[in-house]
Amino acid sequence: MVGAARARGGQGGAVTTTKDIGPKNPAVQAIDDVAQYVEERAGLLTGMRWFLFRNIPKGTSWFQTLGFAAMAIFGLQAVTGIFLAMYYKPDPATAYQAIHSITNDITWGSVVRSMHRWGASAMIVVVFLHMARVFFFGAYKYPRELTWLTGSVLLILTMFMGLTGYLLVWDQKAYWATVVAVNITSSAPILGPYIGDILRAGPEFSTNTLSRFYSIHMLLIPGGIATFIGIHLFLVTKLGIAEPPWAQRRAKVVREEDERRRAARERAPYGRTPVPATDPDPVRAARSEGAA
Repeated sequence: MVGAARARGGQGGAVTTTKDIGPKNPAVQAIDDVAQYVEERAGLLTGMRWFLFRNIPKGTSWFQTLGFAAMAIFGLQAVTGIFLAMYYKPDPATAYQAIHSITNDITWGSVVRSMHRWGASAMIVVVFLHMARVFFFGAYKYPRELTWLTGSVLLILTMFMGLTGYLLVWDQKAYWATVVAVNITSSAPILGPYIGDILRAGPEFSTNTLSRFYSIHMLLIPGGIATFIGIHLFLVTKLGIAEPPWAQRRAKVVREEDERRRAARERAPYGRTPVPATDPDPVRAARSEGAA
């Protein structure tokens, strides 16, 4: 068939080839039909293609992957947290025993709990490294100020997630460490006492504090992190990845911006021009030039 097509193309002056690959597998065809259905109504494939294959600045390195690493760890925390929530009981009478049962009795429970516990520390470290990279690379400057602010909110939420999760073990170490942390928070001016009362579920630590921390840890903070991750990703994709400091194009832009600011500083205020030192009267200067 290919040969016949080539022969016909040779007679007409143009060479064309065709290839008959046969009908698709039913499963592949069903996937293609579903993808086409979604694409026609939502444009999801086009958006994913643009998101995954967009241009990135020259000189981008592994330093720019710290944000994705933090997001991947958050996904791991969500999955392991769902598994742990199936067996955990936020009751002061049974919380410690529930942790003991997860660690020693449930299949793979100790592995999942260790992943969740060390993942919390790893997420805080990676988010700090990501923020430090953004700061030293100058990626927080115009027009990426909102990206920096949303990242700062994500850092605060990540630290609060670690604080609220620490109490759920419900042993002496976790209890008194949380008491110290909440008392420090309560000592902050203006909003500190109100935040302390919200965290303690009252003026003092009680049996309701554990369920309050559990609800904040499981519902409020993950929802906030997921929301701000979406906003953060939108801003990153809209504004693009900041070029590294050693990029030549960025150095050129910085030089041009410095020259513009220096010219603005040297410009006389209110658009006025300085009076010449030779002859302050422009009319008389013009007449003298004409007479000459």
